Amino acid sequence: MMDWAKKRVLVTGAGGFIGSRLAARLVEAGARVRAVVRYNSRNDWGLIEVLPPEVRSALEIRPGDITDPFWTLRQVEGCEVIFHLAALIAIPYSYTAARQFLAVNCGGTLNLLEAARLVGVERFIHTSTSETYGAAQYTPMDEKHPLRGQSPYAASKIGADKLVESYHLSFGVPAAVIRPFNTYGPGQSARAIVPTIISQGLDGEVIRLGLLTPRRDLTYVDDTVAGFLNIAAEPAAIGEVVNVGSGEAVAIGELAERLMALLGGGRRVVFDEARTRPPASEVMELVCDNRKARRLLGWQPRVSLEEGLQETIRFIRDQRPRYKPEIYNL
Repeated sequence: MMDWAKKRVLVTGAGGFIGSRLAARLVEAGARVRAVVRYNSRNDWGLIEVLPPEVRSALEIRPGDITDPFWTLRQVEGCEVIFHLAALIAIPYSYTAARQFLAVNCGGTLNLLEAARLVGVERFIHTSTSETYGAAQYTPMDEKHPLRGQSPYAASKIGADKLVESYHLSFGVPAAVIRPFNTYGPGQSARAIVPTIISQGLDGEVIRLGLLTPRRDLTYVDDTVAGFLNIAAEPAAIGEVVNVGSGEAVAIGELAERLMALLGGGRRVVFDEARTRPPASEVMELVCDNRKARRLLGWQPRVSLEEGLQETIRFIRDQRPRYKPEIYNL
């Protein structure tokens, strides 16, 4: 296992859902963490703001933009391990802002890879997504499943994954790709399906959703974060792509029923066409084959769906001002 004590670690996307939890875990393990967050005029650090004060104070916060190669190089200097999570991830927004997704997800990744090559880092962990697989040709989906860009977001992430592969094969950058399936948990934005259902359910009796038949493999955020730490610690993972997911899928309709039961009775689901993807872009089923993660990383999911959903409900209840369920395309 990796000895994180005093290890100099860069986390991009540290203000995000998974990135903030990963940064906190690294601090707890004794690492010196440089946390890259997207610059904004409000000096808002995203979900770093809700971390315990002792964790926040231990982070070296670096606001900026990974699409600037000069700024990005300065952030990488002095770091030994890079966890690259910064990305635009909202699929609906990618239909209207495809160039922006390309600039951040491909261009930003390229800037980080070049900086990592120049500095000579020990590990570069890149975050992929199960959306790169597109519609399932078979399930469960292993790392050999074909890639298919069924949205501009998915296409941008495929491009980023291939850039990482190219920098490993061309220049020897010690990179590994972690491919999480649908991570959920406290801190996830309202644009994702679990917080969408919960935040609407807390606001009223009607929950507006798109298609109820797509099936998703849901993994609790702490389990996903453990996957990041394990892949960074395993030398045999260099040059590899590793899926991280529960191995089980639940239909959106069934998920809504389970959440409504946890929230209490009296709620109903209403179909909202505006919350659907273009027909050929919809991914109907994502189910993870996690055998490689179990074998190579010694990783397995530990938090049950029931337990994870209850923790997510508690967080959203406590953080209601952060959730805007009526805004679903961002």
